[in-house]
Amino acid sequence: MKRDWGLSIWGSDNFKIVDDDIVVINGCEPTLLNITKEIREKGYKGPILLRFPHLIKKQIELLFSEFTRASKEFNYSGSFNAVFPLKVNQFPNFINELVDISNEYNYGLEAGSKAELIIAMAKTNIGAPITVNGFKDKEMIALCFIAAKSGHNITVTIEGLNELETILEVNREFNSNYQDNIAPKIGMRIRMHSSGIGAWAKSGGYSSKFGLTSTELLEAYDMLEKEGLIDLFSMIHFHIGSQMEEISPLKKALREAGNIYADLKRRGASGLRAINIGGGLAVEYSQNKKSDSRNYSIKEFSNDVIFLMQEISKNKGVQEPDIYTESGRFIAASHSVLIAPVLELFSQEYHEKSLRLKSKNPPLIEELYDLYKSINRNSAREYLHDAIDHLDSLLTLFDLGYIDLEDRSNTEILVNLIIKKAIVLLAKEGSDELERLQSKIQEKYLVNFSIFQSLPDFWGLAQKFPIMPISHLSDEPTQAASIWDITCDSDGEIGFDSSSPLKLHDIDVEKEEYFLAFFLTGAYQEVLGMKHNLFTHPTEAVIKFDENGEYIIDSILEAQNLMDILDDLDYDIGAIDKKLKSNIAESNLIDDKQKEALLGKLYLYLSENSYLKTIQAIST
Repeated sequence: MKRDWGLSIWGSDNFKIVDDDIVVINGCEPTLLNITKEIREKGYKGPILLRFPHLIKKQIELLFSEFTRASKEFNYSGSFNAVFPLKVNQFPNFINELVDISNEYNYGLEAGSKAELIIAMAKTNIGAPITVNGFKDKEMIALCFIAAKSGHNITVTIEGLNELETILEVNREFNSNYQDNIAPKIGMRIRMHSSGIGAWAKSGGYSSKFGLTSTELLEAYDMLEKEGLIDLFSMIHFHIGSQMEEISPLKKALREAGNIYADLKRRGASGLRAINIGGGLAVEYSQNKKSDSRNYSIKEFSNDVIFLMQEISKNKGVQEPDIYTESGRFIAASHSVLIAPVLELFSQEYHEKSLRLKSKNPPLIEELYDLYKSINRNSAREYLHDAIDHLDSLLTLFDLGYIDLEDRSNTEILVNLIIKKAIVLLAKEGSDELERLQSKIQEKYLVNFSIFQSLPDFWGLAQKFPIMPISHLSDEPTQAASIWDITCDSDGEIGFDSSSPLKLHDIDVEKEEYFLAFFLTGAYQEVLGMKHNLFTHPTEAVIKFDENGEYIIDSILEAQNLMDILDDLDYDIGAIDKKLKSNIAESNLIDDKQKEALLGKLYLYLSENSYLKTIQAIST
C-alpha cells in the first residue's frame, strides 16, 4: 500500500499525492515543489511560509453551512454568528484575506487587548460582530464606546465586577450630554463548573482565570438593572478550552450555560439574546491513526449545540438563543504550510569512500568489512546482530587503548553502512526489532528553520504537526528521521517517535534540494513564535487562484534582514553601522582596496536574513 503520510487523517482533502509530488487540491492543482521553486527563483531563500486563502474560505463555509443545516433540521429560531479571535493569528497577510473572504457571512473579529481592538475596529465590516474579551481598563472600555458610536456591532464581555463598574462610569462620561445613549452591548463570561480536558482544561472549572461566579453574575445583573441599562446585557459567554478533543465535556458545558441563560431570561433580562460558546473546535494534527485525538465531527458539534439549546429553551419556556462561536484554530490552522530546505543529513559522512582501512586491520574490523560486502536478504538479520555486537566490542577496545582513532572511524562507518543495508533488505518484515533499531540509528536531518520561531507549540506543549517531504513521494522512505533546526539550542529538535514514526528519504543534498513541509501551522504558531537566536518570521507568500484556476504568487513578504532584527530589539543601528565601518576603516591589516571590498560584502550580508544559505541543486 502506498504511503499517504497521514493525509487521510489530517489532510481534510486539501492536498493529495500525485506520483512524486504533493499537490494542492484547487484550481490547476499545482505541486508544492513547483510553488516553492518559483519563489526561490525570485531570490528568496531559507524557509518559506505559504498561505492559501481558499482554505480559510473552505473552513468558514464549512462552519456556517453545518450550523445552517442543523438549524433547518431542528427548526431552530435563533441565528448563528461567528467571530475570529485575533490572538490566534494577527498577521496582516492572514487577516486581510480573512476579512475579504468572510464578508458574505457577516463574520467578525474578537479582540483581547487594546492593539487587537484597534485591528478589529479598523478591519471588521460595519454590522459584523466584534466581541471583546480579557481584562480591560478604562481606556480599553472607552475604545469600545468609540467603536459603538462609529456604528460597530460590538459586545464587551465582563470578566469581573470591577469591569462592569468601569463600563458604567465610562457610559456616564460618553452619554451624559447626548440623547442617543449609544453604548456597546454587554456580555458576561460565566465561570463554569464544567471544564475541558487536555492542555487547556484550566480554561473551565471554578479555578479558571476568567468569568463570574453565580453570585457575581446576580450582582452584575442587579447593577445593570439599578443603572437602567439591563437592556444592554445581550450575551453570556463561556469557554472550556482550546483544542477540545472530546465532545462530552462540551455537551455538559452547554447544558450548564443553557440553564443559566434560561434562568436569566426568566428573571427579566429582556435584551439577553445570545450564548457565546467561545472557541475550542479541535484540529486533527495526528499523522498516525493510533494517535488521532478528535472524536467528533463539525456536523456532530453543530447538531449538539443546536439540539441542546433548543431543548433547554423549550423546557424553560424561553426564546431560543442566537449562537456565537469564536473558534480560531479551526479556521486558521490549515491555511498555511511551512516549507523548509534540508541542509544536511548527518550520517552521510559514513560513505565507503571515507574508510581509512590499513594494510593490516584489527580482526573485528576485517570481519565488519566482510559482513558489509557479503550481506544479502537471507543473512541480513544475522549480520545486523553481528555488526552491533562488534560495535560494542570495538568501542570498548578503543576506550582501553587497543585500537586507534582511524580504527574507531572505520568501525562507525562500517556498522552504519551494514545497518542501512539491513534496513533496506528487511524493510518488508516491519518487525518490532527493526523499529527499535531504527530509533537507535535515526538519521539527523538539519533543516533550515527555527522550531522556536515557526513551531513554538512543539517546543512548549509537545504539539505534533504533520510533516512530510514535498518530492520523491513515489519512493518508499527508509530513514528513521529526527529533525534538527539551525538554532544553537538542544531543544531545537523534533526527535524520532517510535509510536508515530517519521521516515524520510536518503537524499544527497549536495546534488539536489530536499524540502520538508510542516502543515497546520496557521493557528498560534506565528504569533507565539520567538526570536530565539534572532531568527525571525520566515519569508511568506500568499498563493491565490484566478478565475481560470491558475495559481498566483501574491504578497511576498521577505523575512527581516539583520539590521531590522536589531532595530526591533532597540539597538541603535546607526551606532552599530558606524562602528562596523570604523573598524574596517581603521584596520592596519588591510589596504584601502581590501577595505572597500570588505565594506561591500558587509553591507550585502547585513541586507540578508538570519537563515542559512542552501546549496543550489546541481541536478534533479
